[in-house]
Amino acid sequence: MRDARSRSFMARLLLALLLLVPASAAWAGIDTRFPQLHQVFPDATRFGDVEGTPPAAAVYHGDKIIGYVFETVMVAPVPAYSGAPINILMSIGTDGSIRDARVLEQHEPILLVGIPVQKLYDFVARYIGHRVDDRIVVGGGGSGSVRIDAISSATVTSMVANETIMNSALKVAASRKLIAGAADAGAVAAQVRGNYFVPADWQALTGNGAIAHLQLARQAVTDAFKGQPESGLVDDPTAPAAGHGTDSFIDLYFTDVTPPTVGRNLLGAAAHAELMKLLKPGDSAIAVMANGIYSFKGVGYVRGGIFDRVHLLQDGKLMLFKDTDLVSMNDTQLRGKPAFAEQAIFIVRNRSSGFDATRPWTLQLMVNRQVGPLQSIYHTFTRDYRMPAAYTTRPEVAEAKADALPADAALWQKIWYGRRIDVAVLLAGLTVLTLILLFQDWIVKHPVLLERVRTGFLIYTLVFIGWYGLAQLSVVNIFTFVQSLLHGFHWETFLMDPLIFILWVFVAATLLLLGRGVYCGWLCPFGALQVLVSKLAVRLHVPQLEFPRVVHERLWALKYVILLVLFGMSLQSLNTAEHYAEIEPFKTAITLHFARSWSYVLYAVALVAVSAFNHKFYCRYVCPLGAGLAVSGRWRLFEWLRRRPECGHPCQVCANECEVKAIGPDGRIDFNECHYCLDCQVTRVNDHKCPPMVQQRKKRERAARPLPTPVLMIIPAATPATPEPAKAAD
Repeated sequence: MRDARSRSFMARLLLALLLLVPASAAWAGIDTRFPQLHQVFPDATRFGDVEGTPPAAAVYHGDKIIGYVFETVMVAPVPAYSGAPINILMSIGTDGSIRDARVLEQHEPILLVGIPVQKLYDFVARYIGHRVDDRIVVGGGGSGSVRIDAISSATVTSMVANETIMNSALKVAASRKLIAGAADAGAVAAQVRGNYFVPADWQALTGNGAIAHLQLARQAVTDAFKGQPESGLVDDPTAPAAGHGTDSFIDLYFTDVTPPTVGRNLLGAAAHAELMKLLKPGDSAIAVMANGIYSFKGVGYVRGGIFDRVHLLQDGKLMLFKDTDLVSMNDTQLRGKPAFAEQAIFIVRNRSSGFDATRPWTLQLMVNRQVGPLQSIYHTFTRDYRMPAAYTTRPEVAEAKADALPADAALWQKIWYGRRIDVAVLLAGLTVLTLILLFQDWIVKHPVLLERVRTGFLIYTLVFIGWYGLAQLSVVNIFTFVQSLLHGFHWETFLMDPLIFILWVFVAATLLLLGRGVYCGWLCPFGALQVLVSKLAVRLHVPQLEFPRVVHERLWALKYVILLVLFGMSLQSLNTAEHYAEIEPFKTAITLHFARSWSYVLYAVALVAVSAFNHKFYCRYVCPLGAGLAVSGRWRLFEWLRRRPECGHPCQVCANECEVKAIGPDGRIDFNECHYCLDCQVTRVNDHKCPPMVQQRKKRERAARPLPTPVLMIIPAATPATPEPAKAAD
């Protein structure tokens, strides 16, 4: 009895305390995590839970919704240059205006240790006051568009932030019907190209996004029901036995078969034609194919004519399928298509749903768990879909510029299009370098021409590739690539910066063919800066200092040690590795044009100054990027730098003249350290410096020298002596 009275007293006390607590403290919604939201919505009386598709929290004034709050990573996670999306806390009003935008998390390398992150905060704040359906263009303009200047030296990051803000805000506003229509900002009405057909196999259709894929393992489904009641079934498919977590729950593919390129290839020409007869103008046909222990059809259509497991969602409107919408789908002989245990076609009626097949939509797969005789709980898995642009046409496109990209182009395509002139200039430079490498045996015979071409190319590398294009490669790029291989590779991540992508492709090719020297000697902007400073120092007769050979060879190992340390850090934390990768002066000297705090500038200037006394000191002894390329280039296919049998035995001319000391006393070239400057090749064909060539030249000269003309000397014959007459005897 005493225990009962005690429990009753505690309950009354708890209720009294809750009544005394201010309402704001009782909220357990998004405002608890982000108190600043009370400043954005001063009239708010409460904040709802994060819910819906896409997920967002409603903001209330009394019972009236006055806005929505959401994190962009939950709505439109656009991969940035680091590979991870920028997460922004967005607040929008019911009038479609952007009330607030604040960066929650970012991992951009240039912002971690380069450009102050405050610049990103200021950039994002510029969107406050704009509408969610405004056509905002970063660094550009056009009819009906709003221009916002990009962050200086961080154009890619700016475009990613723009795409993240506008896509997420538009999706939330459209799903909550805050704006008239739900078309993408700046997009025009599109139609399916009914006469467009290209032969394609299964791989092609899945590769270009025409066929989407949703795959669930049994453990993933189990994790989704964590914290929920257990099933009462003996063999519950949502709770696998130990060791069966990786078994397939469902392996599902789906596509819109209305476009001929999809329908005729997947169904066959005859079946597709029959299907089109069943469709009214504006209708669409969605094919769903699956394997696994879970059926996407379920049994709902038997009970009430509704398929309860598979639905479509567009702009917040849910589209259900009835048994009258079902069309059987027969097996086809499409090359590469797997065999499916279950497949069907559902017709989406445009008249009743308002469905627009040319705009993004989402397939929802509802998974149920039986927790009682008459009770089930559900979890919904989703996959977004957008018809490839090649299958659609926009009537107003003819009025736009012929070379403009469609409004729904991928972000990386917009970036490449915006920098198409830069791409052309870079490709032209790489073409020139390729010709130099191909015809090096000819150009080394013209040392004056080679010197001028090389100096001009180094200036091009420093000014265009480095200071203008900001395409200085870094060891961080290697770490990012390794991380992407470990955690999911996406081409879009590396396509964000076209110049760096093209350079890496070229470097990969030259590494395979010739080794690391091509990049380090010709394409590295900071290396070019050091060489140009060294050339100027030699002209000014600055004394050149070199370490003894034994010290020089020990210092070589330093850059490999630095590489290993940074690589180990990157496996634990890429952010930490990026911070300590500041041992590279590239951001200071090239990307940020020495516009940084004095400590960074002093370090970079010191390394440049040292190169005036010791040729490419940083490249030879410190650079972790050079070490990484050297390791990658050990398995090169060709050695185009020629040597002579006399090199090193006993000739040491090239070894003494090599500015990076990559030629050993035995005359062999260490390709791990060679920078491919071609100086040794110039010496090799110089018949006034290379001893074997000097000997050959002298032999030729002797052979060509005319023989001396023989001189005919006439020696008069000796006159025989006349005998003296004998004297008479006395």
